[in-house]
Amino acid sequence: MGIDGGLIFAFLAMIFWGFGDFFIQKTVRKIGSFEALAFIGLIGSIGMLPFIWNDLGILFSGANFLILLFLGILVFVFTVSNFEALKEGKLSVIDVILELELPITIVLGFIFFKESLSFLQFLIIFFIFFSILMMAVKSKEHLRIKLEKGVILALITAAGFGIINFLTAYSSRTVSPLMAIWIPWVMLFVFSCFFIVKKGGFRKFLVGSSRNKKIIFFMAVFDTLAWIFYSLAVSKNEVSIITAVTESYPAIALILAVTFNKEKIKWYQYLGVFTALGLSFVLVII
Repeated sequence: MGIDGGLIFAFLAMIFWGFGDFFIQKTVRKIGSFEALAFIGLIGSIGMLPFIWNDLGILFSGANFLILLFLGILVFVFTVSNFEALKEGKLSVIDVILELELPITIVLGFIFFKESLSFLQFLIIFFIFFSILMMAVKSKEHLRIKLEKGVILALITAAGFGIINFLTAYSSRTVSPLMAIWIPWVMLFVFSCFFIVKKGGFRKFLVGSSRNKKIIFFMAVFDTLAWIFYSLAVSKNEVSIITAVTESYPAIALILAVTFNKEKIKWYQYLGVFTALGLSFVLVII
């Protein structure tokens, strides 16, 4: 029996998100958050344009444009809150909290899409979630979560990402998978440019692009491809299963950090990496 195409897309989304996060971290440190978001929106929307050109007419049918407009606003707002949470709090603590987007997405799928999980699927997803937590926790100190600004923002962001996952699935089914990404990406570019110009950083934006062409390009391409594959996957498959598979993307980012940045991680983080990736593959093939 062959593997469902949507689950293959989910696995590809997970891989590209891992690479995308790796390059996003590098890019944000070099040129800033809004600047990185602007390039993701610019390069991604231009790259997708030839593929959505013939579908532009569907934007003016029914409530399609309003749905995608709302999705685009959420993508911008919660991506910014994600960056702010990472800036204000400890990376490992914030990463743990952000994983709450998985159960939130599953609950929304249950309520609005009437999805269901078998006991085996639920068990695998539970251990994927637990494995991801193992990757994020570096010491016992990181389990002591204080209610500080970064933590509050992370909780809000996790809820927002869960809603974004659900709305991406809804938009990909009711409008089109590519349009569900293209409109938010255009808005990501427009809103980011507005804030860049408002804070007087347009020159920095141009200088940053000329000095960091490669990492900017890879960041935008990998992140855009990840979202495209995710949208294609949830257009015909259960959002709970697809999101569970893609949530293992931190394992890819962690492998890249260890390989290229020479970061040191604990033995249980290695265990979390391989367990999460292995269980994601199992979830794809069962």
